[in-house]
Amino acid sequence: MDTLIRRYKRLLTATSTTYIRSLMDTINWDNRLIAIRGARGVGKTTLMLQYLKLHYANDSQSALYTSLDSLYFTQHTLSELAEQFYLKGGKCLFLDEVHKYPSWSKEIKNIYDEFPELKIVFTGSSLLQLLNAEADLSRRCISYNMQGLSYREYLKLFHQIHIRPYTLEEILESSDGICNEVNSQCRPLAHFEDYLKHGYYPFYLEGNAEYYTRIENITNLILEIELPQQCGVDISNVRKLKSLLGILSSEVPFMVDITKLSALAELSRTTILAYLQYLDRAKLIHLLYSDNDSIKKLQKPDKIYMENTNLLYALTFKDVNKGTLREVFMVNQLTYLHRVEYCTRSADYTIDSKYTIEVGGKSKDGKQIAGSKKAFIAADDIEYSAGNKIPLWAFGFLY
Repeated sequence: MDTLIRRYKRLLTATSTTYIRSLMDTINWDNRLIAIRGARGVGKTTLMLQYLKLHYANDSQSALYTSLDSLYFTQHTLSELAEQFYLKGGKCLFLDEVHKYPSWSKEIKNIYDEFPELKIVFTGSSLLQLLNAEADLSRRCISYNMQGLSYREYLKLFHQIHIRPYTLEEILESSDGICNEVNSQCRPLAHFEDYLKHGYYPFYLEGNAEYYTRIENITNLILEIELPQQCGVDISNVRKLKSLLGILSSEVPFMVDITKLSALAELSRTTILAYLQYLDRAKLIHLLYSDNDSIKKLQKPDKIYMENTNLLYALTFKDVNKGTLREVFMVNQLTYLHRVEYCTRSADYTIDSKYTIEVGGKSKDGKQIAGSKKAFIAADDIEYSAGNKIPLWAFGFLY
């Protein structure tokens, strides 16, 4: 345990609190059991260490951080650590990468029940299943999802431009004021292209030379290790899974034809449908379903997108189409806090069964949404809104 404490103190010393993600203020840190889930590379570890530095920097006895992929756990159990920590006055146990520890859910449940004065915060892969785990933590645990940087967060982290987040209702119904506020502080189009290429993962701050290589490495780790371990993907199918992702990255937004995908990836229909769900949960793709209340919704998605624009640039074998880029950005930013469905009637998307939005360039007209109530155009390459035409970049200020 002393080794873990020394390692924790070194990490805390090296952790910067200059920039803190907005999720920090969203989390109710008073809860006894907190889960933070998210894709690799979005900053879950940094967020935990920042919280510890802000609240426990001068009280090393009360809190402890450790990653469950530490060699320490080849000789000790998590339960043993929790008991030792508690007996020495520990109050808050922060556990990183819990999916690396085989019996994580069972032991966390036991710790929660046996030490009612102990608070536990843990992070895990976006594949983490609280309900279907060996021990059901869903009734005990408050779970938060962490996404990559929004355009607003990117501007704050990389360009020190501080603008508050806006709700979707504010963006749609008060866009003139928002555009005036943002344009008074920066030229939003000046940085938007760089954000779409490099601004989603915070590790871009460490340098851009190997940025796409790091994204590829993260993707390979998910495909080769996490999906086989956590979802039971057959190791012999990993190469085909990579092939499937390669096909999707070059074709998105992909109108789903399961028969075609099965033939291209050399996998059965049932396997393809299962693998698409796994890739969606792993935050590599995003599955979009239509707003048509049909039994088909239970069978297959209607459209497939890459999960974010940086991933699209890193994995595609072709030049990135600008229309594709706009749609991937829009779906990524909206789905974090809202329900997005593929619109079967007129516009591109239905949001929360309330709004319809069409995505396009600055010359996009309103023909497709004519006659629709609460219908808007998200237009690229414009700085200010005009009527129901709102700048695309504005949807990057939702969080």
